Amino acid sequence: MTEKEKEQVALFRYGLISPVLNGQISHIRNYFATQCDRLHEVPIYGFKQFSEKTLWRWLHDYRVAGFEGLKPGIRDDLGKSRKVSAEKEARLVAMREMRRDLPLTVFYDELVKAGEIVSGEASFATIYRLLRKYDLVRQGVRKQGERKRFAHENVNELWQGDAMEGPFVPFEGRKVKTILLAFIDDCSRLVPYAMFAPDGRLSCMLEVLQQALIRRGIPRLLYLDNGKIYRSQTLQIACASLGITVIHTQAYDPQSKGKIERFFKTVQTRFTPLLREKPAGSLDELNNRFWTWLEEDYHRRPHSSLENKMSPLDRFLSQASLLRLVNDPENLSKVFLNRIQRKVRHDATVSVRNILFEVPPRYIGQTVEIRYNDHDFFIYENGQEQDRITAVNFHDNAHMKRESRISFKELAGEL
Repeated sequence: MTEKEKEQVALFRYGLISPVLNGQISHIRNYFATQCDRLHEVPIYGFKQFSEKTLWRWLHDYRVAGFEGLKPGIRDDLGKSRKVSAEKEARLVAMREMRRDLPLTVFYDELVKAGEIVSGEASFATIYRLLRKYDLVRQGVRKQGERKRFAHENVNELWQGDAMEGPFVPFEGRKVKTILLAFIDDCSRLVPYAMFAPDGRLSCMLEVLQQALIRRGIPRLLYLDNGKIYRSQTLQIACASLGITVIHTQAYDPQSKGKIERFFKTVQTRFTPLLREKPAGSLDELNNRFWTWLEEDYHRRPHSSLENKMSPLDRFLSQASLLRLVNDPENLSKVFLNRIQRKVRHDATVSVRNILFEVPPRYIGQTVEIRYNDHDFFIYENGQEQDRITAVNFHDNAHMKRESRISFKELAGEL
Protein backbone atom coordinates (compact mmCIF):
# COMPACT_ATOMS: atom_id res chain seq x y z
CA MET A 1 0.00 0.00 0.00
CA THR A 2 1.42 3.39 -0.99
CA GLU A 3 1.80 6.24 1.47
CA LYS A 4 -0.99 8.15 -0.30
CA GLU A 5 -3.37 5.20 0.07
CA LYS A 6 -2.46 4.88 3.75
CA GLU A 7 -3.30 8.55 4.22
CA GLN A 8 -6.69 8.10 2.53
CA VAL A 9 -7.58 5.27 4.91
CA ALA A 10 -6.31 7.27 7.89
CA LEU A 11 -8.49 10.21 6.86
CA PHE A 12 -11.53 7.94 6.76
CA ARG A 13 -10.76 6.58 10.23
CA TYR A 14 -10.26 10.11 11.53
CA GLY A 15 -13.63 11.09 10.08
CA LEU A 16 -15.34 8.42 12.20
CA ILE A 17 -13.65 9.34 15.49
CA SER A 18 -13.37 13.12 15.01
CA PRO A 19 -16.82 13.88 16.51
CA VAL A 20 -15.59 12.23 19.71
CA LEU A 21 -12.28 14.08 19.64
CA ASN A 22 -14.02 17.41 19.09
CA GLY A 23 -16.53 16.97 21.89
CA GLN A 24 -19.55 16.79 19.59
CA ILE A 25 -20.60 13.45 21.11
CA SER A 26 -21.74 13.20 24.73
CA HIS A 27 -22.40 9.43 24.76
CA ILE A 28 -19.45 7.79 23.02
CA ARG A 29 -20.69 4.22 23.36
CA ASN A 30 -24.04 5.08 21.77
CA TYR A 31 -22.27 6.86 18.92
CA PHE A 32 -19.89 3.95 18.30
CA ALA A 33 -22.79 1.48 18.44
CA THR A 34 -24.63 3.51 15.79
CA GLN A 35 -21.56 3.59 13.53
CA CYS A 36 -21.05 -0.15 13.93
CA ASP A 37 -24.58 -0.79 12.65
CA ARG A 38 -23.79 1.00 9.39
CA LEU A 39 -22.02 -0.10 6.23
CA HIS A 40 -19.16 2.32 5.56
CA GLU A 41 -17.50 3.00 2.23
CA VAL A 42 -13.79 2.83 3.07
CA PRO A 43 -11.08 4.05 0.66
CA ILE A 44 -9.16 1.15 -0.90
CA TYR A 45 -11.15 -1.49 1.04
CA GLY A 46 -14.71 -0.74 -0.17
CA PHE A 47 -17.81 -1.26 2.00
CA LYS A 48 -17.12 -2.53 5.52
CA GLN A 49 -18.63 -2.76 9.00
CA PHE A 50 -16.59 -2.28 12.15
CA SER A 51 -16.78 -3.44 15.74
CA GLU A 52 -16.82 -1.07 18.71
CA LYS A 53 -13.45 -2.50 19.72
CA THR A 54 -12.00 -1.32 16.41
CA LEU A 55 -13.32 2.24 16.87
CA TRP A 56 -11.98 2.40 20.43
CA ARG A 57 -8.61 1.22 19.14
CA TRP A 58 -8.54 3.97 16.48
CA LEU A 59 -9.44 6.55 19.13
CA HIS A 60 -6.61 5.32 21.34
CA ASP A 61 -4.14 5.23 18.43
CA TYR A 62 -4.93 8.83 17.50
CA ARG A 63 -4.55 10.09 21.06
CA VAL A 64 -1.20 8.33 21.38
CA ALA A 65 0.37 8.88 17.95
CA GLY A 66 -1.84 11.47 16.21
CA PHE A 67 -2.71 11.15 12.53
CA GLU A 68 0.21 8.78 11.86
CA GLY A 69 -1.31 6.30 14.31
CA LEU A 70 -4.36 5.85 12.09
CA LYS A 71 -2.44 4.62 9.05
CA PRO A 72 -2.96 0.90 8.28
CA GLY A 73 -0.38 -1.79 7.77
CA ILE A 74 0.53 -3.14 4.34
CA ARG A 75 -1.33 -5.98 2.64
CA ASP A 76 0.75 -7.92 0.11
CA ASP A 77 -2.14 -8.71 -2.26
CA LEU A 78 -3.73 -5.25 -2.23
CA GLY A 79 -5.55 -4.51 -5.49
CA LYS A 80 -6.17 -8.17 -6.28
CA SER A 81 -9.39 -9.94 -5.46
CA ARG A 82 -8.95 -13.00 -3.28
CA LYS A 83 -12.29 -14.49 -4.34
CA VAL A 84 -12.74 -13.57 -8.03
CA SER A 85 -10.53 -15.07 -10.72
CA ALA A 86 -9.14 -12.99 -13.57
CA GLU A 87 -11.54 -14.65 -16.05
CA LYS A 88 -14.55 -14.02 -13.79
CA GLU A 89 -13.44 -10.45 -13.21
CA ALA A 90 -13.33 -9.73 -16.96
CA ARG A 91 -16.83 -11.23 -17.38
CA LEU A 92 -18.32 -9.20 -14.52
CA VAL A 93 -16.81 -5.99 -15.87
CA ALA A 94 -18.26 -6.66 -19.31
CA MET A 95 -21.70 -7.38 -17.82
CA ARG A 96 -21.59 -4.20 -15.76
CA GLU A 97 -20.67 -2.16 -18.84
CA MET A 98 -23.94 -3.29 -20.43
CA ARG A 99 -26.02 -2.67 -17.27
CA ARG A 100 -24.77 0.67 -16.01
CA ASP A 101 -28.41 1.76 -15.57
CA LEU A 102 -28.88 -0.56 -12.56
CA PRO A 103 -27.97 0.51 -9.01
CA LEU A 104 -25.04 -1.59 -7.88
CA THR A 105 -27.08 -3.34 -5.19
CA VAL A 106 -29.62 -4.46 -7.79
CA PHE A 107 -26.85 -5.50 -10.17
CA TYR A 108 -25.30 -7.64 -7.41
CA ASP A 109 -28.65 -9.34 -6.70
CA GLU A 110 -29.02 -10.08 -10.42
CA LEU A 111 -25.58 -11.71 -10.49
CA VAL A 112 -26.53 -13.96 -7.57
CA LYS A 113 -29.87 -14.93 -9.15
CA ALA A 114 -28.19 -15.74 -12.46
CA GLY A 115 -25.59 -17.90 -10.73
CA GLU A 116 -22.70 -15.74 -11.88
CA ILE A 117 -21.46 -15.45 -8.30
CA VAL A 118 -22.18 -17.14 -4.98
CA SER A 119 -23.06 -14.59 -2.31
CA GLY A 120 -21.31 -16.60 0.40
CA GLU A 121 -18.03 -16.56 -1.55
CA ALA A 122 -18.06 -13.11 -3.18
CA SER A 123 -19.73 -10.49 -1.01
CA PHE A 124 -21.23 -7.21 -2.16
CA ALA A 125 -18.14 -5.42 -0.81
CA THR A 126 -15.90 -7.61 -2.98
CA ILE A 127 -17.89 -6.84 -6.13
CA TYR A 128 -18.05 -3.17 -5.21
CA ARG A 129 -14.24 -2.94 -4.91
CA LEU A 130 -13.77 -4.79 -8.18
CA LEU A 131 -16.12 -2.54 -10.16
CA ARG A 132 -14.88 0.64 -8.52
CA LYS A 133 -11.41 -0.18 -9.85
CA TYR A 134 -12.88 0.18 -13.36
CA ASP A 135 -14.96 3.25 -12.46
CA LEU A 136 -18.18 1.25 -12.86
CA VAL A 137 -19.87 2.22 -9.61
CA ARG A 138 -23.01 4.24 -10.20
CA GLN A 139 -23.25 7.18 -7.82
CA GLY A 140 -26.57 8.26 -6.35
CA VAL A 141 -27.74 11.87 -6.15
CA ARG A 142 -28.67 13.40 -2.83
CA LYS A 143 -31.89 15.32 -2.68
CA GLN A 144 -32.03 18.87 -1.39
CA GLY A 145 -33.33 18.70 2.15
CA GLU A 146 -35.12 21.25 4.25
CA ARG A 147 -32.88 24.17 5.15
CA LYS A 148 -32.77 25.47 8.70
CA ARG A 149 -30.83 28.38 10.13
CA PHE A 150 -28.16 27.51 12.64
CA ALA A 151 -25.58 29.31 14.77
CA HIS A 152 -23.03 27.82 17.13
CA GLU A 153 -22.95 29.14 20.67
CA ASN A 154 -19.17 29.08 21.14
CA VAL A 155 -16.42 30.80 19.19
CA ASN A 156 -14.13 28.59 17.09
CA GLU A 157 -16.72 25.84 17.14
CA LEU A 158 -17.11 26.17 13.37
CA TRP A 159 -15.46 28.25 10.66
CA GLN A 160 -16.92 28.69 7.19
CA GLY A 161 -14.50 29.15 4.29
CA ASP A 162 -14.99 30.32 0.73
CA ALA A 163 -13.67 32.61 -2.02
CA MET A 164 -15.04 35.47 -4.12
CA GLU A 165 -13.78 37.42 -7.11
CA GLY A 166 -11.99 40.66 -6.33
CA PRO A 167 -10.88 43.68 -8.38
CA PHE A 168 -8.17 43.83 -11.04
CA VAL A 169 -4.79 45.08 -9.79
CA PRO A 170 -1.28 45.36 -11.27
CA PHE A 171 0.78 42.30 -10.36
CA GLU A 172 4.19 41.28 -11.71
CA GLY A 173 3.95 43.60 -14.69
CA ARG A 174 0.36 42.82 -15.69
CA LYS A 175 -3.17 43.29 -14.43
CA VAL A 176 -4.75 40.25 -12.76
CA LYS A 177 -8.19 39.57 -11.35
CA THR A 178 -7.79 38.89 -7.65
CA ILE A 179 -9.52 36.28 -5.50
CA LEU A 180 -10.56 37.04 -1.91
CA LEU A 181 -9.99 33.93 0.24
CA ALA A 182 -11.59 34.10 3.67
CA PHE A 183 -12.73 32.22 6.76
CA ILE A 184 -15.41 33.40 9.19
CA ASP A 185 -16.26 32.25 12.70
CA ASP A 186 -19.85 31.02 12.81
CA CYS A 187 -20.54 32.24 16.36
CA SER A 188 -19.03 35.74 16.40
CA ARG A 189 -18.95 36.55 12.65
CA LEU A 190 -15.32 37.55 13.16
CA VAL A 191 -13.02 36.89 10.20
CA PRO A 192 -9.93 35.07 11.53
CA TYR A 193 -8.06 35.96 8.35
CA ALA A 194 -8.75 36.89 4.75
CA MET A 195 -6.54 37.91 1.87
CA PHE A 196 -6.75 38.93 -1.78
CA ALA A 197 -4.59 36.55 -3.85
CA PRO A 198 -3.52 36.66 -7.51
CA ASP A 199 -5.28 33.33 -8.05
CA GLY A 200 -7.22 30.66 -6.20
CA ARG A 201 -4.42 28.11 -5.90
CA LEU A 202 -4.26 25.65 -3.04
CA SER A 203 -1.08 27.26 -1.69
CA CYS A 204 -2.85 30.61 -1.33
CA MET A 205 -5.79 29.08 0.54
CA LEU A 206 -3.45 27.18 2.85
CA GLU A 207 -1.55 30.38 3.60
CA VAL A 208 -4.81 32.10 4.58
CA LEU A 209 -5.84 29.19 6.79
CA GLN A 210 -2.45 29.06 8.51
CA GLN A 211 -2.57 32.78 9.27
CA ALA A 212 -6.12 32.41 10.59
CA LEU A 213 -5.05 29.61 12.92
CA ILE A 214 -2.06 31.56 14.24
CA ARG A 215 -4.12 34.71 14.86
CA ARG A 216 -7.39 33.30 16.22
CA GLY A 217 -6.79 29.73 17.36
CA ILE A 218 -7.89 26.31 16.10
CA PRO A 219 -11.56 25.61 15.25
CA ARG A 220 -13.28 22.30 15.87
CA LEU A 221 -15.09 22.21 12.51
CA LEU A 222 -14.26 23.63 9.07
CA TYR A 223 -17.25 24.03 6.73
CA LEU A 224 -16.25 24.28 3.06
CA ASP A 225 -17.71 23.84 -0.40
CA ASN A 226 -16.70 21.16 -2.90
CA GLY A 227 -14.06 23.19 -4.77
CA LYS A 228 -10.88 21.37 -5.73
CA ILE A 229 -8.68 23.23 -3.24
CA TYR A 230 -11.08 22.41 -0.40
CA ARG A 231 -11.05 18.70 -1.31
CA SER A 232 -7.26 18.43 -1.45
CA GLN A 233 -5.60 15.68 0.54
CA THR A 234 -3.03 18.18 1.85
CA LEU A 235 -5.81 20.11 3.57
CA GLN A 236 -7.53 16.96 4.82
CA ILE A 237 -4.36 15.56 6.40
CA ALA A 238 -3.36 18.90 7.93
CA CYS A 239 -6.77 19.34 9.55
CA ALA A 240 -6.80 15.75 10.81
CA SER A 241 -3.36 16.32 12.37
CA LEU A 242 -4.71 19.41 14.18
CA GLY A 243 -7.93 17.75 15.33
CA ILE A 244 -10.12 19.76 12.93
CA THR A 245 -13.09 18.02 11.31
CA VAL A 246 -13.67 19.09 7.69
CA ILE A 247 -17.25 18.97 6.40
CA HIS A 248 -18.47 19.90 2.93
CA THR A 249 -21.64 21.43 1.58
CA GLN A 250 -23.73 19.76 -1.08
CA ALA A 251 -22.78 20.65 -4.63
CA TYR A 252 -24.31 23.85 -6.08
CA ASP A 253 -25.60 24.92 -2.68
CA PRO A 254 -23.87 28.20 -1.70
CA GLN A 255 -26.80 29.19 0.53
CA SER A 256 -25.70 26.58 3.07
CA LYS A 257 -22.70 28.81 3.86
CA GLY A 258 -24.86 31.85 4.41
CA LYS A 259 -22.63 33.63 6.92
CA ILE A 260 -19.57 33.90 4.72
CA GLU A 261 -21.76 34.71 1.71
CA ARG A 262 -23.23 37.54 3.79
CA PHE A 263 -19.72 38.73 4.68
CA PHE A 264 -18.79 38.82 1.00
CA LYS A 265 -21.87 40.93 0.34
CA THR A 266 -20.71 43.33 3.06
CA VAL A 267 -17.29 43.51 1.37
CA GLN A 268 -18.98 44.34 -1.93
CA THR A 269 -21.21 47.05 -0.46
CA ARG A 270 -18.88 48.65 2.11
CA PHE A 271 -15.29 48.04 0.96
CA THR A 272 -15.40 47.68 -2.84
CA PRO A 273 -16.92 51.18 -3.39
CA LEU A 274 -13.83 52.65 -1.72
CA LEU A 275 -11.73 51.13 -4.51
CA ARG A 276 -13.80 52.85 -7.17
CA GLU A 277 -12.93 56.20 -5.67
CA LYS A 278 -9.24 55.30 -5.36
CA PRO A 279 -8.16 52.08 -7.13
CA ALA A 280 -5.39 50.03 -5.51
CA GLY A 281 -2.05 50.37 -7.27
CA SER A 282 -0.77 46.93 -6.30
CA LEU A 283 -1.77 43.69 -4.62
CA ASP A 284 0.03 44.71 -1.42
CA GLU A 285 -1.82 48.01 -1.32
CA LEU A 286 -5.14 46.27 -1.91
CA ASN A 287 -4.56 43.89 1.01
CA ASN A 288 -3.28 46.60 3.35
CA ARG A 289 -6.38 48.71 2.71
CA PHE A 290 -8.63 45.67 3.10
CA TRP A 291 -7.04 44.62 6.41
CA THR A 292 -7.41 48.18 7.74
CA TRP A 293 -11.10 48.19 6.79
CA LEU A 294 -11.60 44.71 8.26
CA GLU A 295 -10.09 45.56 11.64
CA GLU A 296 -11.31 49.15 12.03
CA ASP A 297 -14.74 48.91 10.41
CA TYR A 298 -16.17 45.40 10.05
CA HIS A 299 -14.86 43.83 13.27
CA ARG A 300 -15.81 46.83 15.44
CA ARG A 301 -19.20 47.68 13.96
CA PRO A 302 -22.32 46.32 15.78
CA HIS A 303 -23.62 43.26 13.97
CA SER A 304 -27.39 42.95 13.51
CA SER A 305 -27.33 39.14 13.88
CA LEU A 306 -25.47 39.10 17.20
CA GLU A 307 -27.08 39.29 20.63
CA ASN A 308 -27.35 42.87 21.97
CA LYS A 309 -25.95 44.05 18.62
CA MET A 310 -22.40 43.22 19.73
CA SER A 311 -19.52 43.72 17.35
CA PRO A 312 -17.79 40.59 15.98
CA LEU A 313 -14.61 41.45 17.87
CA ASP A 314 -16.39 41.95 21.21
CA ARG A 315 -18.28 38.68 20.80
CA PHE A 316 -15.09 36.80 19.95
CA LEU A 317 -13.10 38.28 22.86
CA SER A 318 -15.93 37.55 25.30
CA GLN A 319 -15.10 33.84 24.93
CA ALA A 320 -11.31 34.14 24.68
CA SER A 321 -10.90 31.56 27.45
CA LEU A 322 -12.33 28.87 25.15
CA LEU A 323 -9.70 29.30 22.44
CA ARG A 324 -7.33 26.47 21.55
CA LEU A 325 -4.24 28.38 20.41
CA VAL A 326 -1.34 27.40 18.15
CA ASN A 327 1.71 26.98 20.37
CA ASP A 328 4.30 26.36 17.64
CA PRO A 329 3.78 28.33 14.40
CA GLU A 330 6.89 26.78 12.83
CA ASN A 331 5.57 23.27 13.35
CA LEU A 332 2.19 24.40 11.98
CA SER A 333 3.77 25.26 8.63
CA LYS A 334 5.14 21.71 8.39
CA VAL A 335 1.68 20.25 8.97
CA PHE A 336 0.52 21.98 5.76
CA LEU A 337 3.30 20.68 3.53
CA ASN A 338 2.32 19.00 0.24
CA ARG A 339 3.23 15.31 0.00
CA ILE A 340 4.44 13.32 -3.00
CA GLN A 341 6.39 10.12 -3.69
CA ARG A 342 9.50 10.14 -5.91
CA LYS A 343 12.06 7.49 -6.89
CA VAL A 344 15.64 8.70 -6.47
CA ARG A 345 17.66 8.47 -9.68
CA HIS A 346 21.12 6.93 -10.00
CA ASP A 347 22.68 10.42 -9.83
CA ALA A 348 21.00 11.10 -6.44
CA THR A 349 18.40 13.53 -7.80
CA VAL A 350 14.60 13.75 -7.89
CA SER A 351 12.26 15.99 -9.86
CA VAL A 352 9.61 18.04 -8.05
CA ARG A 353 7.45 20.56 -9.91
CA ASN A 354 9.82 20.27 -12.90
CA ILE A 355 12.80 21.26 -10.74
CA LEU A 356 15.71 18.90 -10.14
CA PHE A 357 16.74 18.42 -6.49
CA GLU A 358 19.83 16.83 -4.98
CA VAL A 359 19.29 14.22 -2.25
CA PRO A 360 21.77 12.31 -0.07
CA PRO A 361 23.32 9.36 -1.99
CA ARG A 362 21.99 6.81 0.52
CA TYR A 363 18.52 7.22 -1.04
CA ILE A 364 19.62 6.18 -4.57
CA GLY A 365 17.16 3.67 -6.01
CA GLN A 366 14.64 4.16 -3.19
CA THR A 367 11.15 5.67 -3.37
CA VAL A 368 11.02 8.52 -0.85
CA GLU A 369 8.29 10.78 0.48
CA ILE A 370 8.91 14.46 -0.21
CA ARG A 371 6.99 17.15 1.64
CA TYR A 372 7.21 20.72 0.41
CA ASN A 373 5.73 24.19 0.08
CA ASP A 374 6.70 27.05 -2.21
CA HIS A 375 10.02 27.53 -0.40
CA ASP A 376 11.13 24.43 1.50
CA PHE A 377 11.55 20.78 0.48
CA PHE A 378 12.15 17.85 2.85
CA ILE A 379 12.52 14.07 2.79
CA TYR A 380 10.31 12.27 5.33
CA GLU A 381 10.41 8.68 6.57
CA ASN A 382 7.66 7.19 8.75
CA GLY A 383 6.20 10.63 9.33
CA GLN A 384 9.51 12.12 10.53
CA GLU A 385 11.65 14.75 8.80
CA GLN A 386 15.00 13.33 7.69
CA ASP A 387 16.73 15.74 5.31
CA ARG A 388 16.19 19.14 3.73
CA ILE A 389 16.91 19.05 0.00
CA THR A 390 17.90 21.86 -2.37
CA ALA A 391 17.70 22.44 -6.10
CA VAL A 392 20.61 21.31 -8.23
CA ASN A 393 23.06 24.13 -8.95
CA PHE A 394 24.42 23.20 -12.36
CA HIS A 395 27.03 25.99 -12.35
CA ASP A 396 28.55 24.92 -9.03
CA ASN A 397 28.48 21.26 -10.02
CA ALA A 398 30.37 22.05 -13.24
CA HIS A 399 33.21 23.63 -11.25
CA MET A 400 33.22 21.20 -8.34
CA LYS A 401 36.57 19.51 -7.75
CA ARG A 402 36.22 15.76 -8.09
CA GLU A 403 38.43 13.03 -6.66
CA SER A 404 41.05 11.76 -9.13
CA ARG A 405 40.44 8.36 -10.64
CA ILE A 406 43.04 5.59 -10.98
CA SER A 407 43.52 4.54 -14.58
CA PHE A 408 43.33 0.93 -15.73
CA LYS A 409 47.07 0.95 -16.58
CA GLU A 410 47.98 2.22 -13.13
CA LEU A 411 45.79 -0.40 -11.52
CA ALA A 412 47.36 -3.14 -13.70
CA GLY A 413 50.83 -1.92 -12.77
CA GLU A 414 50.05 -2.14 -9.07
CA LEU A 415 48.82 -5.68 -9.53
